[in-house]
Amino acid sequence: MRAQTNPKTSLSRRGVFQRYKYMYLMLIPGLLYIIIFHYLPMAGLAIAFEKFSVVKGVFHSPFAGLDNFQYLFSSLQFRNALKNTFIISFYKILFGFPSAILLALLINEVRQKRLQKLVQTVVYLPHFLSWIVMYGLIFNLLRQSGPVDSLITSLGGQTINFMSDTDYFRGVVVISDLWKEMGWNAIIYLAALAGVPQELYEAAQIDGASRFKCLWKISLPCIMPTITVMFLLRIGSILNAGFDQILALYNSAVFSVGDIIDTYVFRLGIQEAKFDVATAAGLFKSVFAFLLVFGTNKLMSRFDHETLF
Repeated sequence: MRAQTNPKTSLSRRGVFQRYKYMYLMLIPGLLYIIIFHYLPMAGLAIAFEKFSVVKGVFHSPFAGLDNFQYLFSSLQFRNALKNTFIISFYKILFGFPSAILLALLINEVRQKRLQKLVQTVVYLPHFLSWIVMYGLIFNLLRQSGPVDSLITSLGGQTINFMSDTDYFRGVVVISDLWKEMGWNAIIYLAALAGVPQELYEAAQIDGASRFKCLWKISLPCIMPTITVMFLLRIGSILNAGFDQILALYNSAVFSVGDIIDTYVFRLGIQEAKFDVATAAGLFKSVFAFLLVFGTNKLMSRFDHETLF
C-alpha cells in the first residue's frame, strides 16, 4: 500500500520559506560576507598566471602561464621557507594537538566547579593577548640576564640567547604557541565532553572502574569523532605556521630557521611589490592544503573514522 502523507505536515518549498522567512533573512549578512570577502576576491587568482602590472590591472596584464610558479620553485628562499613551514607546523601538531586534548580531559576531571572555572579562565587568557604583547612577555623572560637565563646560569649552565640562536628559536616558537593557544584549543573538546552521558560514568563506577579508567575507556572514546575532525582541519592548515607569531618573534639572526611561506609572501607582495609571485605562492598553499585534507579524509574513511565529507 502506498504510504499516505499528511497534507498538514508536508509543506511546499514556498510554505517552508514563508514559515521560516525570518531565519532565512538572518542568513543574508553571513552570505554577503562570504560572497564579498571570500568568493569575489577569487578573481584575483588570475594574477598568479600573469606578469601583473598595477597600471594595467588584473584583466589587462599580459599572460605569463606558469612562469611565476617556475620562479617560485626555483627560488632558494621559497624552498627554505617551505621547509621551515613544514617543520614548525609538524612540531606544533606533534606537541600542541594532544596537549589540548589532555588539558580538556584534565579540566573535565576537576569536580569543584569554582576551581574548574578558575583553571579555564587562566588557560584561556593568553589567547586574547596579541602576539606583540606576547613578544614583550617572551622577550623579558628569555633575554640575557632575564629570569630564565639567570636560572640557567645559577645551575651552572651557560648564557643562551634564545631569541637569536638558531638551535633554540623553533623551540621558542612551539612552546610560546602552546602557552598562548592550548587553552583555547581545548574548548571544543570540553564541549564534546559535556555531551558524554553521565550514565556511562555511573555504570562504570558501579563496576568498580577508577577515574583514570573512566577517562581512558569512556571520555576519550566518546570524543574521538571530534578529535578526528579537528585533526583533519589541522592537517589542512599545515602550511599556516603562524604568520603573526613568526613576524613578531623572528629576526635576521634566525632567518634561516624562522622564515615561513607567509612571511616570504609578505616580503614579496608588500615589500617588493611582486604581487604575481606572491599570489602564485598563496594559490600553491591553498591547492596543497585542499589535496592534503582530501587525501587524509579518504584515508580516515577507510578506517571507519569520522570524516568531513
